Amino acid sequence: MRPVALPDLPALQALKGDPRVFAVMLGGVRTPQRTTEELGEEIVFWGRCGVGIWAVRHAVSGAFLGITGFMDRPDGRGIALRFAFFAHEQGNGYAAEAAGAALRFAHDRAGLRRIVAVARADNIGSRQVLGSIGMRQCESFDRAGVPMLVFESVQE
Repeated sequence: MRPVALPDLPALQALKGDPRVFAVMLGGVRTPQRTTEELGEEIVFWGRCGVGIWAVRHAVSGAFLGITGFMDRPDGRGIALRFAFFAHEQGNGYAAEAAGAALRFAHDRAGLRRIVAVARADNIGSRQVLGSIGMRQCESFDRAGVPMLVFESVQE
């Protein structure tokens, strides 16, 4: 894992433009232009907060698998953990491994006490990942008729 950078842009555009992956994400499927704008925002967020989005690559082949990391939720819930992997990479344990490493970094190295994550209630895979890395459901809400669950990790 390493912070996203300009060389990741083509892979990010493919990932964020894939409806099998991003249709369920906050903001939905991205255009190439929006993904370019978000990359700039993500680089600035790293500089401001000391955390951000990482590109997750295969340890041996170097292939781009997906992303994990943090964003400031626009709904005011706080700094949120995110993860998204190409559909053909899902189910291999990469999300739990990467998201768990990101969560530990945020608490231990960046000093963030509370991290949230939001998942659709029907997204069993994401809910399993969040539970497996120690996040606990703390809240629920409705977004445009879709039940959403809020998870949190709090370091005392």
